[in-house]
Amino acid sequence: QVRLVESGGGLLQAGGSLRLSCAASGTFLNVNVMGWYRQAPGNQRELVASISKDSRSTEYANSVKGRCTISRHNANNTVYLQMSSLKPEDTAVYYCKANVERWGDRRDYWGQGTQVTVSS
Repeated sequence: QVRLVESGGGLLQAGGSLRLSCAASGTFLNVNVMGWYRQAPGNQRELVASISKDSRSTEYANSVKGRCTISRHNANNTVYLQMSSLKPEDTAVYYCKANVERWGDRRDYWGQGTQVTVSS
């Protein structure tokens, strides 16, 4: 069984910053690509940022480039998202996703989501 738990959301001011964390727990062999997605009301879920297992490869949505950094700590299977210069349009539920390898199985798992609300 694999579980992803996000933390760090809340009500924030425009221009401020946030740091989200997501920890994977359970029994598994490897945690491969990890990423953050977000979904605003009435919108589809979209990629915010992703990071490879060795942290050498990262990808960012155009809307967050230059003000967002994704990182991970493999020793505790945790991925982080740091975002600055927050805008009201960053308001969304933020979800963590991880590609996890178990014995005879490899698939994506999702966290339950954490609400981020940016007030102007």
